[in-house]
Amino acid sequence: MKDAKPFEIKQQLVREAYQQVKANQGAAGIDAASIRDFEQKRSDNLYKIWNRMSSGCYLPDPVQWVEIPKTGGGKIPFGIPTVEDRVAQMVVVMTIEPEIEPHFHEDSYAYRKNKSAHQALGKAKDRAYLFHWVVDLDLKEFFDNIDHTLLIKALERHVTCQWAMLYIKRWLMVPYRLAAGRHVQRTKGVPQGSVLGPILANLFLHYVFDEWMKINHSNLSFERYADEILVHCVSLKQAQFIQRLIKQRLADCKLELNATTIVYCKKNHRDIEYDTIQFDFLGYTFKPRRSIDAHGVVFLNFSPAISKTARTKIWSTIRDWNQHYWNYLTLEQIADKINPIIQGWINYYGKYNPRVLKEVLMRINMKLSRWIRNKFKGFRKHKTRAIHRLGDICLTKPHLFAHWSYGVKPTASLRNRKQRAVG
Repeated sequence: MKDAKPFEIKQQLVREAYQQVKANQGAAGIDAASIRDFEQKRSDNLYKIWNRMSSGCYLPDPVQWVEIPKTGGGKIPFGIPTVEDRVAQMVVVMTIEPEIEPHFHEDSYAYRKNKSAHQALGKAKDRAYLFHWVVDLDLKEFFDNIDHTLLIKALERHVTCQWAMLYIKRWLMVPYRLAAGRHVQRTKGVPQGSVLGPILANLFLHYVFDEWMKINHSNLSFERYADEILVHCVSLKQAQFIQRLIKQRLADCKLELNATTIVYCKKNHRDIEYDTIQFDFLGYTFKPRRSIDAHGVVFLNFSPAISKTARTKIWSTIRDWNQHYWNYLTLEQIADKINPIIQGWINYYGKYNPRVLKEVLMRINMKLSRWIRNKFKGFRKHKTRAIHRLGDICLTKPHLFAHWSYGVKPTASLRNRKQRAVG
């Protein structure tokens, strides 16, 4: 039959995969073709992907290698596939996910439907209240060090689709292209930034850690979000014991720990003395905090709030907002540009101890007051008057900015602008 293909792949699946890739946007790969470029000949491009995948002759392009600066120093390696490869990878993900997803552990929270970072944080908060000790695990360059042989072994336990396995193996071996144009061959690792990467990384750690814990240490609770892992223990001795075993388990699976910390979850002023009483997890810092109960009694509450690293990143973003460009905009236009960013911070970091986040967001009001001073000559030498003017605007338009609706009013910034954020 003229149109018979070795592999049966529905064209509708390719179209649905493209819609997901389009919704996620993303940068162009080595061919410099953006989503917009792809869209101009969408039907032809999607047919070409379907035809090549169905024929078994789909060969992925090299992955564009970039390094993104990390808050606090260092860089995160990031691989950017072409739009075509992202669509093809999404076709594979949509095919294999139903076979793999049901097997994942209930305390694996990353890259999964109906799972979220907030759920992982909530479990960590509840368990830190019940158990006094936490082992905080930091894997060294996890995505770059995933062993291909072990990963394929895990895939073969679940993936029955022949063509999906064929293309996964090709993507695992595709080289990186560096900025200078040089190609680097890969023998291990899964590129961060690829569509396929999250489910492969999750499956790898499912067998390396989750399933191993379930079989050998089912008495211990943990939360895992990608490669961020917390293990809860009842004593220091138990924490030291499981720390040693996990380190050996990871080494057996060709992974390393960047660092591992045992943390004491102090909840009472009379608790034992221990040097490390806080840890960071998913952008939040867990540590003892002074709280007041319904009867006015002060007590220690081991709880999360936005971390110092996250605060620094937010302040850096605020600082980099182009104030010179803002001089040509109205306050309403500025609000349209920055509200989605502010709302994103509120949605994520406002979940626990929102007071700390509110103090962080006060800097937005200081930035807006500088806009008033630069925009209007009469305010240029009067910081206090500019804040008061911003406060007047807030009274008439209290929902103009997302943080105003959240309760971070300009008058609060005036009273507290010299105070350091706490928490």
